[in-house]
Amino acid sequence: MKNILLLLFLLPLTSLAQQNYPATIDNFMQAQVNINGFNGNVLVARAGKVIYQKAFGYRNYDTKQLLDTNSVFELASVSKQFTAMGILMLMEKGKLSLTDTLRKFFPQLPYKGVTIQNLLTHTSGLPDYMSAMENKWDHKKIAFNDDMINFLASEKIPANFAPGKKFEYSNTGYAILASIIEKVSGLTYRYFMYKNIFGPLRMDHSQVYNTRRSSTDTLANYAYGYVFADSLKKYIIPDSSKKDDAVFYLDGISGDGTVNSTTGDLLKWDRAIKNSTLLSLATQNEMLSTQSLMDTLTKKYYGYGVSIGADQFGVAISHSGGWPGYRTILTRYPVQDITIIVLSNNESEVSAIAYGITGVLFDMRVALPYVHKEITVDAAILNKYLGSYSRKLQALTLNFDIIKKDGKLYRHQHGAEDVELKPESNIKFFYADGTDRQIEFETDKTGSVTGGWFINSGVRSELHKAKK
Repeated sequence: MKNILLLLFLLPLTSLAQQNYPATIDNFMQAQVNINGFNGNVLVARAGKVIYQKAFGYRNYDTKQLLDTNSVFELASVSKQFTAMGILMLMEKGKLSLTDTLRKFFPQLPYKGVTIQNLLTHTSGLPDYMSAMENKWDHKKIAFNDDMINFLASEKIPANFAPGKKFEYSNTGYAILASIIEKVSGLTYRYFMYKNIFGPLRMDHSQVYNTRRSSTDTLANYAYGYVFADSLKKYIIPDSSKKDDAVFYLDGISGDGTVNSTTGDLLKWDRAIKNSTLLSLATQNEMLSTQSLMDTLTKKYYGYGVSIGADQFGVAISHSGGWPGYRTILTRYPVQDITIIVLSNNESEVSAIAYGITGVLFDMRVALPYVHKEITVDAAILNKYLGSYSRKLQALTLNFDIIKKDGKLYRHQHGAEDVELKPESNIKFFYADGTDRQIEFETDKTGSVTGGWFINSGVRSELHKAKK
C-alpha cells in the first residue's frame, strides 16, 4: 500500500495549460483517500454547473454499505445559514425585527439587551449551553430547545460579556434563533424549513433530522457519522464513546445544527443564495455582508450564518461544521462563482481538502498528500532558519516567527499556539499538529536564507524572510 501511495505522490502534475479539472481533482481526492483516509462526498461547481461530484467510502462502516452522491449527511454548523435565512424571511414578512430583544420572546431568560442581530452575528455574549449542560444535565435524557432555554433560565448561567462588545462563536444563539422562528411562525423549526426552504428549492433529500436515535424516525441513505477509536483501532459510532455522549443527550437541539442534506441539494441552496431566490436582493446582501469581525489577524468577518474573508485566491463566503462523526464545509468564491462542497462522515479535514481543490481550480500546482517522516538535522542548519517571516494574503500580510525551543524549531504567531516544525529534509519541515502544512526554505548562493514557501494542503504561497 505504501508503495502505491508513494507512486501517487510522485506522479507528474497535470500541465496547467491543458488542465483537466475533473481528472486533477480526482487525482487529488484519491490521494486524500489513500493517505488521509477521507470518507465522504465532494461536489465542485463553476457558475452552478457541476464539474466534479463523487462519493468515497462507506455510509455505514459496520454493514459496509457504500456512500453514493445522494447520501445524506448531518451538516453540523453549516446548518446555521438555514436558521439565519429563516429569521430574515420572517423579518421581510414583518413578523420580527433584528432589533427585537431576546427577552421579548423568552422573558424567563436573564440576558438583557441581547438582540436578534446579536444572535445572528455571534455578539450576544450568551453562555455556551453545551458546556453548561455537560455537568448539570441528565445524560440519559435527550434535551430539546425548550429544555435548553429553561435550563439556562433556571440555572441563571451568567453571560460571558455584554451584548455587542465582541465576537464569540455561539451555538446557544443559533439554537435560540430556531426557537424564535417557531414562536413567531407557529410552526416547528423542522416544518418551517421544509415549507419555506427545502420544498420551494426542490431540496428533496434535505430535512431537519435531530432524533435519529428514535426507532420510528429514520432517514433513507443516511451517512452515519463515525469516530476513530484509538483503543480499538477502528471507526465506531460515537454513541458508544463516553466522551462523545453529547450526540445523545443534546440530540434534540436544533438551529445551530441538525440540518441534513446532500452535496446536490447544497448546490441548489448555494444557487438560491447567489440568485436571491428566497430574499430580496437588499436583504440577501445584508446576509452576506461583514456584520462582525471574527479574526483581527486574517480580517475574517461573520455575516448572518456565513463567514466572509479573503485567502490567497480571493474573497470567499463559507461555513464549516463539526459534530462527532462529521466534518462539513460549503464555500463559494463569488467573483469567480466557484462552489466547493465537502461532507465527511469520519471527521476528515474537509477545510484543508476544500482549500486544495480551490488551488486546482485556480490553476496552481497542487502537491498531493504524502506520509511525512521526521529525520535528524544538524543544529547549525536549524539555527539559520530562525527569524521573522511574512506572506501575502490578498491585501493582507501575515507575519510569524520561527523560534527554537529545546533544540527544536517552532512556528510562533501572535494569538496562536506555537507549533513544532519537524524536519523531513534539510530544507523542508512539516507541522507537528497533524495538519497538512509544511515550510520549505530557500537560500541564496551564500547559503543565507532568503525565504521559501508555505505549503497548505498542497497549495504553495511565497514566504519572505525579514532582513536583520
